[in-house]
Amino acid sequence: MKKYKYKMTIAYDGTNYHGWQIQKNKITIQDLIQNEISKILNSKTQITGSGRTDAKVHARGQVAHFIVDQKIPIQRFKHSLNSLLPKDIRVIKIEEVDLSFHARFSAKSKVYSYHISHDPTPNPFSRFYAYQIKKKLDINLLKKACSLFIGKHDFTSFANKQLEGSAKKNPIRTIQRIAVIEQKNKIIIEFEGDGFLYKMVRNIVGTLLDVESKKLPIDMIEKIIKAKDRTLASKPAEPQGLFLDRVEY
Repeated sequence: MKKYKYKMTIAYDGTNYHGWQIQKNKITIQDLIQNEISKILNSKTQITGSGRTDAKVHARGQVAHFIVDQKIPIQRFKHSLNSLLPKDIRVIKIEEVDLSFHARFSAKSKVYSYHISHDPTPNPFSRFYAYQIKKKLDINLLKKACSLFIGKHDFTSFANKQLEGSAKKNPIRTIQRIAVIEQKNKIIIEFEGDGFLYKMVRNIVGTLLDVESKKLPIDMIEKIIKAKDRTLASKPAEPQGLFLDRVEY
């Protein structure tokens, strides 16, 4: 029987969920989308994402694929799916792709952004979508610290302890670009890389913020990278400031 593969681009507000990946007795984005697709098709259907996002982490451009044994009317299917999903999860686009496509393994790079609000009076509407601090950050120091992470490195020191085994298997990643973007009372740190270890971006941001606040000397960054020791890096930045912006193929 002929098979058809479809690629979905998905946006979600992660505030009320235990992340992307299916977990026992937890409400996750992958589980909700998978269940509604299965209802529409009247057949149990699995979806595969480009990667996991943690609880309270958001996405503007998560990508997932699924395989079916029938062609689907894309626009009608997308409308039906979105009408069944909670309002904080939306499938932005569905397209038919070659069977060789894989949401995770075909990805060439991912772009994440971390949002930091430094409004003297914290905005109550941004508390779920940014890490809030009450002081202005030293942009030049942040940019200098960011530059030390760019390139191909063993990022074991920035992999979550929970996945040390996975990190040891292949902890080498290439960060192609880190941009520090200034907005009114807000800073966005944008990362583009060929892949990221579990909690790697949040662990890097936590370390950057410790350097900026002088809790950690900037020359320690290279030493921490070379040490391959998670205990030397800072604790992860809070999850609500992190967005998966897009996946490039």
